[in-house]
Amino acid sequence: MMESILEHLHFDEKGLIPAIIQDEKSGKVLMMAYMNSDALEKTIKTGKTWFYSRKRKTLWNKGETSGHYQLVKEMYIDCDQDTLLIIVEQKGVACHTGFNSCFHRQVSENGIASPHPELPHYALGCFAQELFDVIQERAKNSSPQSYTSKLLHSGGEKILRKISEEATEVILASLENDEQKKEHLQWEVADLLYHLLVLVQYEQLNWYDIMNELKKRRK
Repeated sequence: MMESILEHLHFDEKGLIPAIIQDEKSGKVLMMAYMNSDALEKTIKTGKTWFYSRKRKTLWNKGETSGHYQLVKEMYIDCDQDTLLIIVEQKGVACHTGFNSCFHRQVSENGIASPHPELPHYALGCFAQELFDVIQERAKNSSPQSYTSKLLHSGGEKILRKISEEATEVILASLENDEQKKEHLQWEVADLLYHLLVLVQYEQLNWYDIMNELKKRRK
């Protein structure tokens, strides 16, 4: 089986192939490293990522020293068969500098910014998780200026009442017939989703567990 896999991959002149590592939950790109055939074989057999160090010229197992292992969930090759995409469950952080992702410095017309722990940003399709992260932060570090903090401290009854109000607003907006309907409905749905996320945090649920439940229901 391993020989069959290797036959379909195009390693460079040094016998290496780049591997992009992506977090299975957030979808964030965590790092990029190189593999040779031995590293790839170890990765497939052990279920943990192995790479080849071009500097030390030896194999290394991600997390062997730090304990921040990457458990392989899925693996893909690109159309040219010269790049790997590996989806992992990241234990701890991916970057040796202590950041969750190695890509924590943004490049723009103003140059390269200072390291930031929240980079790279979530993809738009995963923004609900980013918003939930903010709500979790407000729960841990309350701020008197934060509506979220105030809502969380007001108790479950207030949160449920707000959800009921926002659900009603969604229904009413959906029944409108004017040209502002789409914009109004988007606004009200966003309000409802936000308040549902506040409830999720208040009840100490995990957003990923909810997404996993929806995924299991997919036919």
